[in-house]
Amino acid sequence: MVGIILLNLLQIVIGFSGGLAVGGGFVAFITVLGIIPRLIQLSKTNNYIKVYSGCVILGLLFGSYLSFADVNLNHPVILLFIWGMFHGIFNGMLAAALTEVLNVFPILSRRIRVDRNLLLLLMAIMFGKIFGSLFQWLYFVKL
Repeated sequence: MVGIILLNLLQIVIGFSGGLAVGGGFVAFITVLGIIPRLIQLSKTNNYIKVYSGCVILGLLFGSYLSFADVNLNHPVILLFIWGMFHGIFNGMLAAALTEVLNVFPILSRRIRVDRNLLLLLMAIMFGKIFGSLFQWLYFVKL
C-alpha cells in the first residue's frame, strides 16, 4: 500500500517536473522569437495586449485538454477546415518568426549562391511545403 502511494507520488512529481520543463521551454521559445510583440507591432493593436495573453493561455489550456482527453473529431467539414487554417497560420507564423530571428534566408541564399534568385528560392520552399502537405494528407491520412 505504501509502495503504491510512493509510486503515485513519484509519478506526480515527474509529470509536474516534465510539464514545467516543457512549459518553460515553450515560453522561452515564444519569448526569444518575439512572436506576440511582433504581431502586436504589425497589427498596431497595442490596446489588446491582455487579449493576446488570454488567447495564448486559453489556447495552451485547450491544447493540453485535447492532448489528454479522448476527443472524437466527427465535426462538419467547415469546422475542421477552420481548425486546420488556425493550425496552419500558427505554424506558418512560428516558422516565419524562426527564420526571421535566425536570418535563415539571407544565409541560405549566400551559401547556395542564389542571391539574385531569392524569390525563386522562396517560391520553391513554399510550393514544396504545399505539395508535401497535400501528399501527406491525400496519401497517408485519407487511406
